[in-house]
Amino acid sequence: MATLGLIGSGNIGGTLARLAVDAGLDVVLSNSRGPETLGDLVSDLGPRARAATPAEAGAAGDWVVVTVPLKAFDQIPVAPLSGKTVIDTGNYYPQRDGEIPALKDGSTTESQLLQGHLPDAHVVKGFNNIFFRHLGALARPKGAPDRTTLPIAGDDPAAVAHAAELLDLLGFDALAYGGLADSWRSQPGTPVYGLPYAGDAADFMNAEATPAGADVVRARLEAATR
Repeated sequence: MATLGLIGSGNIGGTLARLAVDAGLDVVLSNSRGPETLGDLVSDLGPRARAATPAEAGAAGDWVVVTVPLKAFDQIPVAPLSGKTVIDTGNYYPQRDGEIPALKDGSTTESQLLQGHLPDAHVVKGFNNIFFRHLGALARPKGAPDRTTLPIAGDDPAAVAHAAELLDLLGFDALAYGGLADSWRSQPGTPVYGLPYAGDAADFMNAEATPAGADVVRARLEAATR
Protein backbone atom coordinates (compact mmCIF):
# COMPACT_ATOMS: atom_id res chain seq x y z
CA MET A 1 0.00 0.00 0.00
CA ALA A 2 1.32 3.44 -0.92
CA THR A 3 2.01 5.99 1.80
CA LEU A 4 1.65 9.75 1.94
CA GLY A 5 4.08 11.46 4.29
CA LEU A 6 3.10 14.87 5.62
CA ILE A 7 5.55 17.36 7.07
CA GLY A 8 3.10 19.83 8.50
CA SER A 9 -0.41 18.82 9.56
CA GLY A 10 -2.39 22.06 9.64
CA ASN A 11 -5.33 22.96 7.43
CA ILE A 12 -3.87 21.77 4.13
CA GLY A 13 -2.00 18.84 5.65
CA GLY A 14 -5.00 17.61 7.59
CA THR A 15 -7.24 17.93 4.54
CA LEU A 16 -4.80 16.00 2.36
CA ALA A 17 -4.56 13.34 5.05
CA ARG A 18 -8.33 12.89 4.99
CA LEU A 19 -8.42 12.69 1.18
CA ALA A 20 -5.56 10.18 1.22
CA VAL A 21 -7.21 7.93 3.79
CA ASP A 22 -10.46 8.08 1.85
CA ALA A 23 -8.48 7.04 -1.26
CA GLY A 24 -7.04 4.00 0.51
CA LEU A 25 -3.57 5.36 1.18
CA ASP A 26 -1.65 5.07 4.41
CA VAL A 27 -0.73 8.39 5.98
CA VAL A 28 2.12 9.41 8.27
CA LEU A 29 1.57 12.85 9.78
CA SER A 30 4.06 15.11 11.51
CA ASN A 31 4.48 18.65 12.73
CA SER A 32 7.02 20.78 14.57
CA ARG A 33 5.44 20.17 17.97
CA GLY A 34 5.78 16.40 18.18
CA PRO A 35 3.69 13.31 17.39
CA GLU A 36 1.85 13.46 20.71
CA THR A 37 0.08 16.65 19.58
CA LEU A 38 -1.52 14.84 16.64
CA GLY A 39 -3.43 12.23 18.62
CA ASP A 40 -6.90 13.63 18.00
CA LEU A 41 -6.33 13.99 14.26
CA VAL A 42 -4.90 10.49 13.95
CA SER A 43 -7.79 9.06 15.94
CA ASP A 44 -10.26 10.85 13.68
CA LEU A 45 -8.55 9.58 10.53
CA GLY A 46 -8.57 5.96 11.65
CA PRO A 47 -6.22 2.99 11.37
CA ARG A 48 -4.53 4.06 8.13
CA ALA A 49 -3.01 7.10 9.84
CA ARG A 50 -0.21 7.45 12.37
CA ALA A 51 1.84 10.28 13.81
CA ALA A 52 5.62 10.51 13.66
CA THR A 53 8.47 12.98 13.54
CA PRO A 54 9.10 14.97 10.35
CA ALA A 55 12.12 12.80 9.56
CA GLU A 56 10.06 9.63 10.02
CA ALA A 57 7.19 10.96 7.93
CA GLY A 58 9.62 11.91 5.19
CA ALA A 59 11.27 8.50 5.23
CA ALA A 60 7.93 6.67 5.15
CA GLY A 61 6.29 8.55 2.29
CA ASP A 62 6.14 7.39 -1.30
CA TRP A 63 5.18 11.05 -1.76
CA VAL A 64 6.05 13.67 0.82
CA VAL A 65 4.04 16.87 1.16
CA VAL A 66 5.82 19.78 2.81
CA THR A 67 3.16 22.12 4.12
CA VAL A 68 4.78 24.45 6.64
CA PRO A 69 5.10 28.25 6.85
CA LEU A 70 7.66 29.36 4.29
CA LYS A 71 9.90 30.87 6.95
CA ALA A 72 10.43 27.33 8.31
CA PHE A 73 11.53 25.75 5.02
CA ASP A 74 15.14 25.40 6.19
CA GLN A 75 14.01 23.23 9.11
CA ILE A 76 12.76 20.44 6.83
CA PRO A 77 14.87 17.28 7.29
CA VAL A 78 17.16 16.76 4.32
CA ALA A 79 18.47 13.19 4.29
CA PRO A 80 15.11 11.35 4.60
CA LEU A 81 13.82 13.17 1.50
CA SER A 82 16.68 12.20 -0.77
CA GLY A 83 15.30 10.82 -4.04
CA LYS A 84 11.69 11.52 -3.04
CA THR A 85 8.96 13.41 -4.85
CA VAL A 86 8.35 16.33 -2.49
CA ILE A 87 5.21 18.38 -3.06
CA ASP A 88 5.59 21.92 -1.78
CA THR A 89 2.42 23.78 -0.80
CA GLY A 90 4.34 26.82 0.42
CA ASN A 91 3.23 30.40 -0.15
CA TYR A 92 5.07 33.58 0.76
CA TYR A 93 3.13 35.86 3.08
CA PRO A 94 5.47 38.70 4.12
CA GLN A 95 3.35 39.58 7.14
CA ARG A 96 3.95 36.06 8.48
CA ASP A 97 7.29 35.09 6.98
CA GLY A 98 9.13 38.40 7.12
CA GLU A 99 10.73 40.08 4.13
CA ILE A 100 12.64 37.75 1.82
CA PRO A 101 14.35 39.98 -0.77
CA ALA A 102 14.86 37.22 -3.36
CA LEU A 103 11.11 36.55 -3.40
CA LYS A 104 10.16 40.19 -3.29
CA ASP A 105 12.27 41.02 -6.34
CA GLY A 106 11.27 37.88 -8.24
CA SER A 107 14.77 36.46 -8.56
CA THR A 108 13.61 33.11 -7.16
CA THR A 109 10.43 31.32 -6.13
CA GLU A 110 9.25 29.67 -2.94
CA SER A 111 9.76 26.18 -4.35
CA GLN A 112 13.23 27.01 -5.67
CA LEU A 113 14.19 27.92 -2.11
CA LEU A 114 12.95 24.55 -0.89
CA GLN A 115 14.69 22.74 -3.75
CA GLY A 116 17.94 24.44 -2.80
CA HIS A 117 17.50 23.16 0.76
CA LEU A 118 16.71 19.65 -0.52
CA PRO A 119 19.26 19.16 -3.30
CA ASP A 120 18.67 15.42 -3.66
CA ALA A 121 14.86 15.56 -3.58
CA HIS A 122 12.55 16.32 -6.52
CA VAL A 123 10.36 19.26 -5.56
CA VAL A 124 7.01 19.84 -7.24
CA LYS A 125 4.81 22.84 -6.48
CA GLY A 126 1.23 21.84 -5.75
CA PHE A 127 -1.86 22.31 -3.54
CA ASN A 128 -0.80 25.91 -2.84
CA ASN A 129 -3.47 27.77 -4.80
CA ILE A 130 -6.65 26.30 -3.33
CA PHE A 131 -8.31 27.07 0.00
CA PHE A 132 -8.26 24.02 2.24
CA ARG A 133 -12.04 23.81 2.59
CA HIS A 134 -12.42 23.86 -1.19
CA LEU A 135 -9.71 21.21 -1.48
CA GLY A 136 -11.69 18.98 0.83
CA ALA A 137 -14.97 19.59 -0.98
CA LEU A 138 -13.95 19.30 -4.64
CA ALA A 139 -12.45 15.81 -4.88
CA ARG A 140 -14.23 13.74 -7.52
CA PRO A 141 -13.80 10.25 -9.01
CA LYS A 142 -11.71 9.91 -12.14
CA GLY A 143 -13.77 10.76 -15.21
CA ALA A 144 -16.37 12.83 -13.34
CA PRO A 145 -17.61 15.68 -15.55
CA ASP A 146 -17.09 18.22 -12.76
CA ARG A 147 -13.63 17.08 -11.74
CA THR A 148 -11.40 19.94 -10.66
CA THR A 149 -7.91 20.61 -12.04
CA LEU A 150 -5.01 21.73 -9.88
CA PRO A 151 -1.77 23.19 -11.28
CA ILE A 152 1.62 21.64 -10.58
CA ALA A 153 5.13 22.69 -11.57
CA GLY A 154 8.52 21.03 -11.28
CA ASP A 155 11.93 20.66 -12.84
CA ASP A 156 11.97 16.84 -12.94
CA PRO A 157 9.45 15.36 -15.42
CA ALA A 158 9.29 12.04 -13.60
CA ALA A 159 8.52 13.76 -10.31
CA VAL A 160 5.85 15.91 -11.95
CA ALA A 161 4.23 12.75 -13.34
CA HIS A 162 4.50 11.10 -9.92
CA ALA A 163 2.83 14.09 -8.27
CA ALA A 164 0.06 13.94 -10.88
CA GLU A 165 -0.53 10.32 -9.89
CA LEU A 166 -1.11 11.44 -6.29
CA LEU A 167 -3.54 14.14 -7.38
CA ASP A 168 -5.43 11.58 -9.43
CA LEU A 169 -5.72 9.24 -6.44
CA LEU A 170 -6.96 12.10 -4.26
CA GLY A 171 -9.63 13.09 -6.77
CA PHE A 172 -8.14 15.82 -8.96
CA ASP A 173 -6.72 16.28 -12.43
CA ALA A 174 -3.29 17.87 -12.69
CA LEU A 175 -2.12 20.55 -15.09
CA ALA A 176 1.67 20.85 -15.39
CA TYR A 177 2.62 24.38 -16.33
CA GLY A 178 6.41 24.61 -16.19
CA GLY A 179 9.40 24.37 -13.92
CA LEU A 180 9.94 25.70 -10.42
CA ALA A 181 11.01 29.04 -11.87
CA ASP A 182 7.48 29.32 -13.30
CA SER A 183 5.72 28.45 -10.04
CA TRP A 184 5.13 32.13 -9.24
CA ARG A 185 2.17 31.80 -11.63
CA SER A 186 0.13 30.02 -8.94
CA GLN A 187 1.26 32.01 -5.91
CA PRO A 188 -0.89 34.47 -3.89
CA GLY A 189 -2.30 37.35 -5.87
CA THR A 190 -2.35 35.56 -9.22
CA PRO A 191 -5.58 34.81 -11.13
CA VAL A 192 -5.43 31.08 -10.33
CA TYR A 193 -4.99 31.59 -6.59
CA GLY A 194 -8.18 30.74 -4.74
CA LEU A 195 -10.63 32.39 -7.13
CA PRO A 196 -11.39 29.65 -9.70
CA TYR A 197 -12.46 27.27 -6.93
CA ALA A 198 -14.83 29.83 -5.39
CA GLY A 199 -16.77 31.04 -8.38
CA ASP A 200 -14.47 34.07 -8.58
CA ALA A 201 -15.83 35.46 -5.32
CA ALA A 202 -13.42 38.12 -4.08
CA ASP A 203 -13.84 36.80 -0.53
CA PHE A 204 -13.06 33.30 -1.73
CA MET A 205 -12.47 31.84 1.72
CA ASN A 206 -16.12 32.39 2.58
CA ALA A 207 -17.52 31.26 -0.77
CA GLU A 208 -18.94 27.90 -1.75
CA ALA A 209 -16.56 25.48 -3.48
CA THR A 210 -16.83 25.60 -7.29
CA PRO A 211 -15.26 23.03 -9.63
CA ALA A 212 -12.69 24.42 -12.07
CA GLY A 213 -11.55 22.47 -15.11
CA ALA A 214 -8.31 22.47 -17.07
CA ASP A 215 -9.33 25.21 -19.52
CA VAL A 216 -10.09 27.63 -16.71
CA VAL A 217 -6.91 26.84 -14.81
CA ARG A 218 -4.73 27.07 -17.93
CA ALA A 219 -6.16 30.45 -18.85
CA ARG A 220 -5.60 31.79 -15.34
CA LEU A 221 -1.99 30.59 -15.31
CA GLU A 222 -1.34 32.24 -18.67
CA ALA A 223 -2.90 35.48 -17.45
CA ALA A 224 -0.56 35.76 -14.44
CA THR A 225 1.83 38.73 -14.38
CA ARG A 226 4.52 39.81 -11.98
